[in-house]
Amino acid sequence: MEIGSGALEEVGMSSQVWLDRPALITGATGLVGSWLTRQLCEAGADVVCLVRDWVPQSELVRSGTLANVKVVRGDVCDREIIERILGEYEINTVFHLAAQTIVGVANRNPVSTFESNIAGTWNVLEACRRSPKVQAIVVASSDKAYGDQEVLPYSENTPLEGRHPYDVSKSCSDLISQAYGHTYRLPVAITRCGNFYGGGDLNWNRIVPGTIRSVLRGERPVIRSDGQFIRDYFYAEDGAAAYMLLAERLLENPSLAGKAYNFSNEIQLTVTELVNLILEKMESSLVPDIRNEASNEIRRQYLSAERARKELGWHPLFTLQEGLERTIAWYRDFFGGAYDEFSRAELAGTHSRTRS
Repeated sequence: MEIGSGALEEVGMSSQVWLDRPALITGATGLVGSWLTRQLCEAGADVVCLVRDWVPQSELVRSGTLANVKVVRGDVCDREIIERILGEYEINTVFHLAAQTIVGVANRNPVSTFESNIAGTWNVLEACRRSPKVQAIVVASSDKAYGDQEVLPYSENTPLEGRHPYDVSKSCSDLISQAYGHTYRLPVAITRCGNFYGGGDLNWNRIVPGTIRSVLRGERPVIRSDGQFIRDYFYAEDGAAAYMLLAERLLENPSLAGKAYNFSNEIQLTVTELVNLILEKMESSLVPDIRNEASNEIRRQYLSAERARKELGWHPLFTLQEGLERTIAWYRDFFGGAYDEFSRAELAGTHSRTRS
């Protein structure tokens, strides 16, 4: 099932809003950025993508979407290039998704994470503040911006209290976005989503793509933690549609400036439960390799999406089951069946060893 105008209308979005609308996306080669670019193109938007690294395996490239957009090579830390894009392409709507998104990388390289996630955000917002054409900006924050809280689920009124490098970077970028909205009335709104998953995630140390690749290879999937960390898991295509809906509502109602919205299917799973669900859907009898090596990560985290439902008329387009099925199908296609025969043989060998 493709997300076309009919699906957009399900969440109260009109594709006519996007027809020929000049939109800038930062982070377009990322997981959600690729799907957002595709959905905007399908809705008829005039899309410009700021791309730092060339990622040929990304969904943006593989789907052929890249051929339908304007591409500017550069970095969100370069405010001059952002100002040039906004001016030359007369950008009306901005989606700021570019970020360093891996918790482990942030722990090892905090400065580069802060530069990308914090300085990158203020560069985008300051460039937008100087542009007379920009009417809506959506900044992608995260549930990690809340930090570790005792009261769950998180609502938008929960304080932003990140303590570790990645969480702090999202807390800061979130607060900076709010400041631009409230102080300068910049038309910016903020999304806070759970752990994204979906086809096109090429960060193999993440649990969903890593597990699927392991199963296709006939290898035991690795769980870095003790498997009991609780998270929201949010499908990437749902995330892209939510970003578009929020931008549309912001265009209709500028008083949303500075507001944040949680987006979640409001289903909480432990890591082990998620891995076992993937194994079941892939008809695999492999047993997870639980290593209990995770550190500096929040143990229990999940969101309430009540505000988004009530104020935006939002609801998810896919169930967790549907999202996982589409994700598994994407990776089977991505690997082109390369592991299918190997995986079956390895599984057969595993069964023999188990019986003996």
